[in-house]
Amino acid sequence: MLLRRLELTVRRRLDGLLQGDHLGLVPGSGSEPGDSRTYHPGDDVRRMDWPVTARTQVPHVRETIADRELETWVVLDLSASLDFGTAACEKRDLAIAGLAAVSHLTVRGGNRLGAVVTTGERVDRYPASPGRLAADRLLRSVVDTPRAGAGRRGDLAAALESLRRPPRRRGLVVVISDFLGSDAQGTADWERPLRGLSARHDLLAIEVVDPRELELADVGLLTVVDPETGQTLEVPTGNAEVRRRFAEGAAAQRREIAAALRRAGAGHLRLQTDRDWLADVVRYVADRRRAGSGGASR
Repeated sequence: MLLRRLELTVRRRLDGLLQGDHLGLVPGSGSEPGDSRTYHPGDDVRRMDWPVTARTQVPHVRETIADRELETWVVLDLSASLDFGTAACEKRDLAIAGLAAVSHLTVRGGNRLGAVVTTGERVDRYPASPGRLAADRLLRSVVDTPRAGAGRRGDLAAALESLRRPPRRRGLVVVISDFLGSDAQGTADWERPLRGLSARHDLLAIEVVDPRELELADVGLLTVVDPETGQTLEVPTGNAEVRRRFAEGAAAQRREIAAALRRAGAGHLRLQTDRDWLADVVRYVADRRRAGSGGASR
């Protein structure tokens, strides 16, 4: 019932935003070879059709056909750090809602949607399939994904790497996560595989955030547990200096995440558990269309 309500809400709010066929995955010409035609001044010489030119003794160029079917892959992080929420919902629920929005905006006209879902304990792969029914089955399967056990660390980097090898058809990759993973040096361990994906695909990163990850409320002595390590810490939230330092550190962390996403060439959409997430999606799509970026739609 809750999943059905989510589907109806997404469709009612997002219908009409992306009407029309996809003109191509990136601005400009497509990637599939088409017919040859006579060379005209100003044509890109890199598209010269040398066999036809040699046979006819007249310069020819090879035209290309734009890819009109979009293949979208969603990498969905459902690790233990997503099992947290202090506002309208948990981050896990918001991540699944983001998947529902992506599904609704991309699955049409023969487009295909696939997913890689990681919890830290398991990785589930759903092959890219066309059609609304296939997308609905995917969403239901993701909702039924068991939660990760306590003390299990997520591995977003490995899930991203699984999309690079073997190479997949050029398309759109959407990564939904809180992007809190880091290596032993404290740097984002997902940045390198994300950069690798950007060489072949358009990228969209959907960052899922809870307000308590940005600032602490004054609730006295608070016991917090890291869900991915099991480490327990007591935080004196009644201390204004502690709250200030926490807010500064959280802001710096989010700036670094945003900078890493920019370096990887990904679009960045932030969804928060205390905000109208569909309004944020609508605003992002509208801005993207106005800017003409990404090439995912016209």
